[in-house]
Amino acid sequence: MRKLVITALLLAPFLANAQDFDFGKLTHEERLFDRNKIDSNANAVFLKEYGTSRLSYDSETGHMKLVYQYHARIKLFNKEGFDAANVVIPIYKNGNGNNDQEFLSDLKASTFNFQNGKFEESEMSSKAVFNEEKSKYLSLSKFTLPNIKENSIIEYQYTIESPYLFNFKTWHFQSDLPKLTSTYVAYIPANYKYNVSLRGFYKLTENKAELSSGCLRIAGKDMDCSKLIYNMKDVPAFLEEDYMTAPSNYKSAIYFELEEVHYLTGSSQKYTKSWKDIDYELTSRKEFGGQMKRKDVFKTIVPSIIGTSTDELQNAKAIFEYIKKQVKWNNYYGKYSETSVKEVIDRRSGNVADINFALISALSAANLDVEAVMISTRDNGTVNKLYPIISDFNYVVAKVNIGETSYLLDATEPLIPFGLLPLRCINDQGRVINLKKPSYWMDMKASKRSSSIHSLIGKMTEDGKIVGTITSISGGFHAFNNRREIKKYSSVDEYVEKLDERLTNMKIKNYTIKNIDSVENALIEEYQVEFNVGNAGETDNHFNPFFINPIRKNPFKLNERNYPVDLGAASEERISINIILPENFQLKEQPKDLSIGLPNQGGRYLLQTNLLDKNLTINQQLLFSKAIYTSEEYHYLKEFYNQIIQTQKSDVLISKSN
Repeated sequence: MRKLVITALLLAPFLANAQDFDFGKLTHEERLFDRNKIDSNANAVFLKEYGTSRLSYDSETGHMKLVYQYHARIKLFNKEGFDAANVVIPIYKNGNGNNDQEFLSDLKASTFNFQNGKFEESEMSSKAVFNEEKSKYLSLSKFTLPNIKENSIIEYQYTIESPYLFNFKTWHFQSDLPKLTSTYVAYIPANYKYNVSLRGFYKLTENKAELSSGCLRIAGKDMDCSKLIYNMKDVPAFLEEDYMTAPSNYKSAIYFELEEVHYLTGSSQKYTKSWKDIDYELTSRKEFGGQMKRKDVFKTIVPSIIGTSTDELQNAKAIFEYIKKQVKWNNYYGKYSETSVKEVIDRRSGNVADINFALISALSAANLDVEAVMISTRDNGTVNKLYPIISDFNYVVAKVNIGETSYLLDATEPLIPFGLLPLRCINDQGRVINLKKPSYWMDMKASKRSSSIHSLIGKMTEDGKIVGTITSISGGFHAFNNRREIKKYSSVDEYVEKLDERLTNMKIKNYTIKNIDSVENALIEEYQVEFNVGNAGETDNHFNPFFINPIRKNPFKLNERNYPVDLGAASEERISINIILPENFQLKEQPKDLSIGLPNQGGRYLLQTNLLDKNLTINQQLLFSKAIYTSEEYHYLKEFYNQIIQTQKSDVLISKSN
């Protein structure tokens, strides 16, 4: 992230004014635009994009509001680009049921098709707009432009009025489509001070500031503004790929955070505070520190949970299991409690903060050393560490310190073991909040390596069948994900039935699954299976031995990736196949042994095939020794997968002797 130094009023009379473009005034250059000039693979492209944000004083309410105007013109090259005509506008609200929310207005949208030597305009009806209530904090205004065809040009503009001034309005130069030009103009009143930062990997084409006189009128007084102009040209599309955190971490964008306001009365208010100020604010706040202190709620409950045990680790585990079973997560994130710890226990439901503050209070009632950790989830982006910004955080977990070891806990997931956070929480760093000590940063890392061991022990019959038992033992995130998959079904029988249907060449004859709910133990799955590798009477039997968790597709396809590969946790998978061949059968062809590694001991893949006394063994190991790989290591990962995929295309040939 680069911080842009903004001087409130710059002497810039020589700077050109950034201007919006006229709606519907299309040019033949735009009609004939060749996508090869920016991206030969583009299905659509932003020809122009322009936005402005300014503050306005609402005399009726006596409050300031932010007025954001957006205007875009997009060319659709083919049917694959038609998704660009489906527009979604997020509208935020505070969730309290009052009018403290954003409002959409002045929406205008049209499609232009070139016919009979001129552009024909198809205006969108207001009836085409509908709203979807995504949550109590967010609604989505959606519309689809009419009469779209290949080579159509679509255009739309709208205004949003917002009471939320802290982040002003973020402007994203990058999206999933390339852009020829993207311009953002921000009018910042002289008495407002914002920290401005550029995120992403591309530089601004223009970064200008000039004086805008009388841009804001308050109580009959005109105020001047800094007119900040940001432009980026020939912006490539941002392509999302597997194993990444929030795209907002890497997309080129301008971010604002309100630092200070000087009022006309002569007073001022600081919004960007020190962590010392934030610590006091959080620990004093009813919805945060107030809930951490509610150990009185568990005064009579904790003794019934831990009994007479004096083992701190066992007590912490027992309390963790109790909260997980007693309180159901309502699927809402949050760093502040929406109710009290007592009500959470009585109602048996709550948001993330409700549940984890109840956990913190219960651990505290057991005289354990416990703290809260504010984090930003993987899909929410990383937090700004230059200065405290509370709005960057959207989640809170517990941290219990036992001896020399600290354990991070999130009681929202019944299937998560003690000390392992859900993957959504594994993101950069969190801020540890202590009721009595200064806060501090800590790395949010997975505490355990994900692991899985798969084995097939079986024998081949004379008629070309393999009969045996597949055993899978998993831990860490692998076990958590498998348990969640099993719990999606009404019963284990239904899960296995659906699994059997997905296995095209294999039949599950019987099964045993252990420790589905005993999450502190490894998940053990055993399947008695039968599958054909040839037909009765045939001399040669070909089959692919990579049928347990095969790698068929490379998750890394980009020519270049500017952002890191984030797996969430280190992982190891071992696969062992042991098949006893009939006496009159021989191994004629087999995959070549392979041993490849990633640089700096970042991982490895091993494959060994052997035949000894009619016992065919095929062993594999896939190890990723790190959770995060840099963009410089991307091509090594890509080639690593390519070699594995090619190797796993190899068959085994077993032939019958004459």
